[in-house]
Amino acid sequence: MSLLVVGLSHRSAPVSVLERASLSADAQAKLLHDTLAAEPAAEAAVLATCNRIELYADVDKFHAGVAELSTLLAQHSGVGLEELTPYLYVHYEDRAVHHLFSVACGLDSMVVGEGQILGQIKDTLALGQELHTAGRLLNDLFQQALRVGKRAHSETGIDRAGQSLVTFGLEQLAAGASVEDWAKGKRALVIGAGSMSSLAAATLARTGVDEIVVANRTHARAERLVEILGEAGTAARAVAMADVARELTRVDIAVSCTGATGLVLTGEAVATALGLPPLAPAADPATVARLSEADRTALAEVAAAERAGLLADGTEPAEAVRSEAPAPDAAGCPVDLAALADAGITFAGPGVDALNAAPAVDVNSLELHGSWAERAERPQAGAGRGVRVPAGPVRLALLDLAMPRDIDAAVHRIPGVRLVDIESLAEASADAPMAADVDQVRSIVSDEVAAFGAAQRAAHITPTVVALRAMAAEVVAGEVARLESRLPDLDDKQRSEVTQTVRRVVDKLLHAPTVRIKQLAAEPGGAGYADALRTLFDLDPETVAAVSRADLNDADVKNRGRS
Repeated sequence: MSLLVVGLSHRSAPVSVLERASLSADAQAKLLHDTLAAEPAAEAAVLATCNRIELYADVDKFHAGVAELSTLLAQHSGVGLEELTPYLYVHYEDRAVHHLFSVACGLDSMVVGEGQILGQIKDTLALGQELHTAGRLLNDLFQQALRVGKRAHSETGIDRAGQSLVTFGLEQLAAGASVEDWAKGKRALVIGAGSMSSLAAATLARTGVDEIVVANRTHARAERLVEILGEAGTAARAVAMADVARELTRVDIAVSCTGATGLVLTGEAVATALGLPPLAPAADPATVARLSEADRTALAEVAAAERAGLLADGTEPAEAVRSEAPAPDAAGCPVDLAALADAGITFAGPGVDALNAAPAVDVNSLELHGSWAERAERPQAGAGRGVRVPAGPVRLALLDLAMPRDIDAAVHRIPGVRLVDIESLAEASADAPMAADVDQVRSIVSDEVAAFGAAQRAAHITPTVVALRAMAAEVVAGEVARLESRLPDLDDKQRSEVTQTVRRVVDKLLHAPTVRIKQLAAEPGGAGYADALRTLFDLDPETVAAVSRADLNDADVKNRGRS
């Protein structure tokens, strides 16, 4: 049997598909039962969150297992198999273990390093145990995943990455002032209720804002976030997305992080909220064509600067204008966002979703933005290259944490508006200390995957070794009985000495081979040693199977006590 995972997440599927494919508690239970009823699977567990749905199973056939698990996910999610298939990913054996351990550490989360996933993994294990669908393999796997996640959080600074975008963004909006002092007494609007929006709302609550208004397409999720904020003592209320324009006239701060494919806040909406005339439209292409080459170049530079959030108008220093995206380096974002956009690669999902790239792009190699937005030393107010500090009082501070952007970059031209977005955060970030933590966590994951594989391979041969020793004990008992029949005059002390001597001889003969075979079995490719041992000693397969079942029952009882 081998471990197989089939699933989809924010890395592989747009939010609209994830929402439609979400599984209720009843649907999860039915999926687990149906998976065990399917021929290829002996164990099953389902990890279902707002950002991922993954079905783990112990299967005896890879291709049949992939087909069956994919079909079951489609049936129970309500999304047709043909539509769902392009968004599915498959991991097998060690790669499946590596994937779950990475998930447990927060490396695969929308917000890198977030710890909420550990609770969700624990719930997954508890459900599998309750329904008796998680056997020894999945019990061991999820128990170790929890330990790996806790180790990553305790031994590294990976936790900070999940807070970096929100915290750093608010610090940039505060322009050098204490965030608490800057936010005190203000009212805030949070657009979206996903992971990053929830983190933003919680961070704003800790800064001491007077009120938080939450707007979300799914009103129930907004209400749930408001309930959590209320329990923490923050005044909060939920509104419909249709009310965002009205609420914008009443707040001082707006944070947006949705999965929308278009703009959530246009320049016109922001200008109207501040009682200002609409922004002038962009230059007509026909007009641009009639300009001189020098004028067209100047216009393109200003447009590029506005898109990057560098200029309010053409009066800033010329050296601040960026006409093309800088090459990625250690001082900024490791992903050349402009180059990706030019190549036709689109972005999907709320917050810092993984890049939903063309097949040629390895999305697993692209860092989440949280891994580079944090800085050891922050610039003084306005010192960051990408965050523009407008002259005069700031009437509305905007933080756009979505990719693609939620807020029109043209709002930089509106007097009294300060905008911080993903690109400007990348420009303002001078180094990437979080990268070291991410690398350290990856090293932990690799070590733990190797340890898990060795332990599983060693455990695979244990029933065979136990069966061998049981056979040896039977041989000793038989020979002692025959000796007693031949030498009936032996007293109890003599009989005991003979029995112990025979047992010691057998134990010494078996000790070195059994220890060595366990070591060999723990190495990659060591699974065949169990078969060799059964063949060499002609062990009864039924005896080995009985030992395996007893071992499985003991492990199940032990794991239930630990969960």
